[in-house]
Amino acid sequence: MEQKAIAVLTSGGDAPGMNAALRAVVRAGINMGMKVFGVYRGYNGLLNGDIEEMNLRSVSEIIGNGGTKLYTARSEEFKKKEAQVRAADFCRSKGISGVVVIGGDGSFRGARALTAAGINCIGVPGTIDNDIACSEYTVGFDTAMNTAIQMVDRIRDTAQSHDRCSIVEVMGRRCGDIALQTGIATGATAILVPEIEHNIERDVIARILNTQKTGKKHFVIVVAEGVGGVNDLAKYIEQRLGIEARATVLGHVQRGGSPTLRDRVVASQMGYKAVELLKNDIGNRVVVMRDGKITDLDINEALDMERVFDIELYKIAMAISI
Repeated sequence: MEQKAIAVLTSGGDAPGMNAALRAVVRAGINMGMKVFGVYRGYNGLLNGDIEEMNLRSVSEIIGNGGTKLYTARSEEFKKKEAQVRAADFCRSKGISGVVVIGGDGSFRGARALTAAGINCIGVPGTIDNDIACSEYTVGFDTAMNTAIQMVDRIRDTAQSHDRCSIVEVMGRRCGDIALQTGIATGATAILVPEIEHNIERDVIARILNTQKTGKKHFVIVVAEGVGGVNDLAKYIEQRLGIEARATVLGHVQRGGSPTLRDRVVASQMGYKAVELLKNDIGNRVVVMRDGKITDLDINEALDMERVFDIELYKIAMAISI
């Protein structure tokens, strides 16, 4: 009987913990008697034949590294049917029957297309934004928040020294989870997220004025990337309240760095689960966390889900940030 072979790739934006997931896939696959191929630079690697067989030592000492050893890319070409068929044919030429795709929703759509072309695919959610509706947690989220917390704490030191208002933009285009949880953890006076419509006078100015009455003289406002406008907000606060205000965009510093314990463990669990599914010839699934447990869902069901913002946590944030 021919030895089963699978492949693993990372796609889309990098996230801390991707290497931990890669390590789990490679070692679990080999432990289960399979060949495991690493695909470089996402789906482009399948189209360009940029792959190599991995062994146990291929993934040594990477569990604590940020980024992705396999590199990553977004592939416009792979959106075309012809490219999907070509990638599937390439997999078959190498004896590869299944692929683990570590990435976000766009990566999962590619996995669905590759499965339709005859190669079983399993998605593992890896994105710092925590914006995949089907999973309550995505690999990289905890590390990104901890990085953001460290940066905001440092900015607060300066804000306090100068009686200043600091407006800090964190990542999250469509999803305000990083902003919300970072804001709570750093005691931000106001938190602006794309899921909640805001009014600057009510949600920023009034909150600063109310806090001033208690004797506080420095303030931190955390804003999600999807809301933006932090420089304009800083100017408005200065003009409106006469408080010195400065804006800081944290940017891609949140993507990098050594993954936290949580990201290393969850990534390892998810990678192992993905290999178990492929070992049993199961494809078109996404590994997810539901109610704190690792399970899997049909990829079509997963992609159709609408993300639910934690409005209760937001209410808590507004109640205690005074």
